[in-house]
Amino acid sequence: MSSRAADELVDLVEVCPGVTLVRDTCNVYALRSGREAVLVDFGAGTALDRLPELGVDRVTDILLTHHHRDQLQGLERAARAGIRIWAPPTERELIEDVDRHWRSRPLDNDYDLRQDRFSLLHPVPVTGSVAEYRTRRYGAIVAFTLPTPGHTIGSVTFLVEHGGRRLAFCGDLVYGEGRLWSLAATQWTYTGSEGQIATSISCALLADRRPDLLLPSHGPPVRDPGRALELTRTRLAELIVLRRGEPWDFDEWFRHPWRKLSPHLLASRTSMATSYALVSDSGHALLIDWGYDLWTGSALASDRAARRPLLTSLEGLDVEVVVPTHYHDDHVAGINLLRDVSGAEAWIADRFADVLAHPRRYDLPCLWYDPVPADRVLAAGRPVCWREYELTLHPLPGHTRYQVAVEFQVDGRRVLATGDQQQGRILNYQYRNRFAIDDYIRGARLYASLSPDVILGGHCPPQEVDEEYLAQLAADGRRVAELHRALLPLEEVDAGAEGSLARIEPYRPVVAAGDSLDVEVEVPAGPAEVALVLGAGWTAEPSRVALTEAGTARFSVTPAPVPVRRARLAAEVTVGGVPYGQQAEALVDVVDPR
Repeated sequence: MSSRAADELVDLVEVCPGVTLVRDTCNVYALRSGREAVLVDFGAGTALDRLPELGVDRVTDILLTHHHRDQLQGLERAARAGIRIWAPPTERELIEDVDRHWRSRPLDNDYDLRQDRFSLLHPVPVTGSVAEYRTRRYGAIVAFTLPTPGHTIGSVTFLVEHGGRRLAFCGDLVYGEGRLWSLAATQWTYTGSEGQIATSISCALLADRRPDLLLPSHGPPVRDPGRALELTRTRLAELIVLRRGEPWDFDEWFRHPWRKLSPHLLASRTSMATSYALVSDSGHALLIDWGYDLWTGSALASDRAARRPLLTSLEGLDVEVVVPTHYHDDHVAGINLLRDVSGAEAWIADRFADVLAHPRRYDLPCLWYDPVPADRVLAAGRPVCWREYELTLHPLPGHTRYQVAVEFQVDGRRVLATGDQQQGRILNYQYRNRFAIDDYIRGARLYASLSPDVILGGHCPPQEVDEEYLAQLAADGRRVAELHRALLPLEEVDAGAEGSLARIEPYRPVVAAGDSLDVEVEVPAGPAEVALVLGAGWTAEPSRVALTEAGTARFSVTPAPVPVRRARLAAEVTVGGVPYGQQAEALVDVVDPR
């Protein structure tokens, strides 16, 4: 029998002094410091039964590389023992809030192939999230957390300097030399190869860190990481091309993520919504939008575990400021992570600063899960200086009411970054974003008044601007407005392009049982009467509000003192004496005040 085969029959393997592999439902690694240990992954928890053999008295911390059940199915035992548990940020909810995932995960007519059902059957509380792109102490161990999506979207690798060697605890990124534990896990979407592309990129990123030893969740320790990672990438490249039917120059795309539009203006090749970098002579950079980096073309689900911000392509850019054009997740998802890692500030337009700071207040699509607070709120129409540049933000409703155009000059050209207002010549309006009928008329007038040389859009190449282009946008804007007025019965009641006679804010409030909350109902036409439709035991003060014209009705609502999730309340609206029924709803979480 080979020494390798013999090793695989041993339950405990000393992979290097102070680090022991414990064979369980996955490889669990115990890093010893005196009489204490930190575990990487947990499996069924048999490591806790082997503490005397490991030479330790207790485990202080557990670092999880990903959420799959074979990695952590015994985790409840660790929680009961008071061990600190640290989860990958994107997958934390698949551990501590997995009940919600099991209740809400679509199963019928299912095209989502992620292995997100390979999760815990029941939730286990965690201590916190590991700090991606940063070095932190966990118990007696200092580890750098490198995001390495592939096997799962949220997977991470822990890099630990130990005994003069760099150890990489890489989860299921690789199994061994040129091998993966699961190819099925890398097919995130139906017919897609996103996870294989992500695996190749993650292997390249990990190779750049020059580890001396790879310690995977399945398979033996890898003594030649560079060779193993390169062979994995080589095999994956061929498999990806066979499936895609076209070549993709991964190294060109990944190694050169920024395209130079001019000496001081760069466009991202790798972000989902194109981000732009304005570069100062000092070497510092200002980003316009920062959402999802290293986007591999996947049309993933909207749950948090499917949406992961990264910072990989920013290496080499000293980002000081990010200015978003609008609130959508693909333009802002990475801002909090960027601020946490680099200290960059978010300068956000007053037009949507509150949307980003209080997303639960609004009934809008494409909201990021967490508040994105502004370090500085910028007033529309008022120039602001950053380094040697002057930027002016202009209201630009159309794609969404909550959008601005960012005007600046760089390298002798007048530039206007317009978010998702149009894609080339296509007017990109979305009704739930609160599009209004005349928005594109106003937008065309703004463009004509500013006369930019080039327009930078979020999902299209830079658009050179000439008189013909401006005239076409103006004509299209007028025609869109004419067609909306021809198609909609605005003479009966003017609900605008949105088609709704009421909106309730906050849309998703949280209130303690026994407390009250303030509710506003916005009505776009009048005169109107508004009353709230409430559940049993709920009250509203006043019971009804009369508006002489379009405006906002305000109520104080007291829920029944019983905790409930997503209790529904509605706004009953009458306009001009005509009843239009329950025109808007809000979803209220009533929580136990304890």
